[in-house]
Amino acid sequence: MEGATSKTQTIEALCGLVAAYDPKADSKEITRAYEFAKAAHEGQKRASGEPYIIHPLAAALNLAEMRLPAPIIIAGLLHDVPEDTQKTIEDIRNEFGEDVADMVAGITKLGKIKYRGIERYIENLRKMFLTMAADVRVVFIKFADRLHNLETLENIPPKKQFRIALESLEIFAPIANRLGMGEMKGRLEDASFKYVYPKEYAWVKEISRSGREGKQEYVDKLIVQTDHLLTDAGLGNVLVQGRAKHLYSLYRKLLKNERNIARIYDLIALRIIVDNVADCYAALGIIHSKWTPLKGRIKDYIAQPKPNGYRSLHTTVFCEDGEIVEFQIRTKEMHAMNEFGIAAHWAYDEHGKIALVGTKSRTPEWVHELADIQKEMEDKKLYLQSLEELKIDVFRDRIFVFTPKGDVIDLPEDSTCVDFAYAIHTDIGNTCTGAKVNEEVAQLNRVLKNGDMVDILVDKSRKGPNPDWASFVKTRQAKSKVKQFAKSRIASWIKGMMPGGK
Repeated sequence: MEGATSKTQTIEALCGLVAAYDPKADSKEITRAYEFAKAAHEGQKRASGEPYIIHPLAAALNLAEMRLPAPIIIAGLLHDVPEDTQKTIEDIRNEFGEDVADMVAGITKLGKIKYRGIERYIENLRKMFLTMAADVRVVFIKFADRLHNLETLENIPPKKQFRIALESLEIFAPIANRLGMGEMKGRLEDASFKYVYPKEYAWVKEISRSGREGKQEYVDKLIVQTDHLLTDAGLGNVLVQGRAKHLYSLYRKLLKNERNIARIYDLIALRIIVDNVADCYAALGIIHSKWTPLKGRIKDYIAQPKPNGYRSLHTTVFCEDGEIVEFQIRTKEMHAMNEFGIAAHWAYDEHGKIALVGTKSRTPEWVHELADIQKEMEDKKLYLQSLEELKIDVFRDRIFVFTPKGDVIDLPEDSTCVDFAYAIHTDIGNTCTGAKVNEEVAQLNRVLKNGDMVDILVDKSRKGPNPDWASFVKTRQAKSKVKQFAKSRIASWIKGMMPGGK
């Protein structure tokens, strides 16, 4: 969806975009919501001097690009009305019904994050997590709102640009990632990147341009060649398309590879979209029969999806003229899920009731867990101390690690054997004495990798964790349990030193 930001911003374009994926959508109701918002915002201007209605319209277009149902689009058009105009939630409820009003009320409760000290900032983050647990649709609207604000940051003071962009990069984009919304994550990151790290942004943009320079013709030919290759082999209904890498994603890969562009193997990447899972594996075999795959670069995220639900086959091969090309192979359903994540599950039945598609729950379990953590952290100082741990625990890249029985444990990248032990059970963590990783004896501080099989060795007579573990564990749970035990030991020692042991 590259180039999405250059879309025509009119109500006709919005209705056309919605009708393209949902012919039954009520375009008259969408237009009515637009006219209601336009009248409510009459006379208001953005920092650029444009009429304010441009913003909710752009947010609604962002929601439509996620192929979301009409009620969410309508809520997007109305999302700023109660906070910024004379019209109330009650007015919206009377005009557009309970469901739309509830979403607008949710986004109004979140409020706009105004930077008036760290306490206000923390309070808004708490509100966001709690809102997400209550109704994740509100967060889709917040993403759409934030994306347009990021794309028009040039009209506000530099300090505010930096703060909004940094928050988007560190909080909003990782939440989008954990919700499986790959396209939203990439766009939020790229829009923030140039304000948070302007020099690095310019450097990566140039590297990306020069790395791809003169290769568009090669990519176009490769798309046609791959299409013929798969069709001639008997695969029907195949779509082959190029994929431009998001700049911030490329930047992170460059940092991991000592800033060497030659070690980035997916600068040229093609997507192959087929009808079913069998065709995914068939396409992989056909690609490998034509071009030699790079060793260790075949990844099966269909058999073993990423923790955020991402599913695809990846392979990197040597193509004509020695070019290294990555192929990503998935079904249409997988592609929708990889681009839009949890948003792809949303639909409404003919009575206007929420009908979830292919999922038992509209909100992932980790969202509820996060909301519980927020409730525990009413103390602002405690919350501030825990914010970094939360970012590591919930937002960073995840890995799959297996128990000997084949159960999958989802952990943050760079987690250790002790983190794994605590993820299974507190008692396992407290009494662990050693570990085997892939059937080989390993230290407890061993950093785990995706796909490792870990067997934790315990001693039930052990009284608790080693305080030194606090220096290497990564997860919030492991850190808190180790610190908690260390504090209780100190308290017991002090008690023992007092006269009479009191």
